[in-house]
Amino acid sequence: MSVKPEPAPLLIACALGIEHLALRSGGHSGADGPVTILRTGMGPRAAERSVTRSLGEPGFAHAAVLATGFCAGLAPGMHPGDLVVAEETRDPRGTTPCEGTDLLVKELVRAVPGRTVHTGPLTGSDHVVRGQERSELLATGAIAVDMESAATLLSAVRTGARPVAAVRVVVDAPEHELVRIGTVRGGISAFRVLRAVLPVFFEWHRSLLLPRR
Repeated sequence: MSVKPEPAPLLIACALGIEHLALRSGGHSGADGPVTILRTGMGPRAAERSVTRSLGEPGFAHAAVLATGFCAGLAPGMHPGDLVVAEETRDPRGTTPCEGTDLLVKELVRAVPGRTVHTGPLTGSDHVVRGQERSELLATGAIAVDMESAATLLSAVRTGARPVAAVRVVVDAPEHELVRIGTVRGGISAFRVLRAVLPVFFEWHRSLLLPRR
């Protein structure tokens, strides 16, 4: 009698307490298999340490990893509350391709109708990006920037072969720069969007568990 293997876990990584709160308030109902929402701390080094340590724990050897939270949009016309689905993440150490982006876009459009979903490269930075530097990053082809996604996914694939993805909510854009998250309408809007899209992450994870044809 064969024993059905347990589904691989899902590790959802974010950096900030407010991001963690949004995700936890979204609930875990509808998830297939164990889900861990990991607060890594801010910045690429913190993300690398936290993700590497978590994936070294028993039971996480084959976990799928999804990086999420807030980001700064780089392209003109982006607004707080827009979504970014990374086709790849980049930082000076390399590029990490993402899996299941088409499904993520489709499910996000369904989950948060009226919100624009952008796709393209998501670049990493070790500091908050402002002003001219935003334009310089846009010129590289990136559509958004944050401090943890690239480090999170690169660390994930370096510890073993696994599906990875990154979905970010725009909280800061060229025409809508924030000073403090949560104190203006854009920050509140992004928080609500992040809370609403958690079921999409479960659907992405579920799709990875289906047999390949």
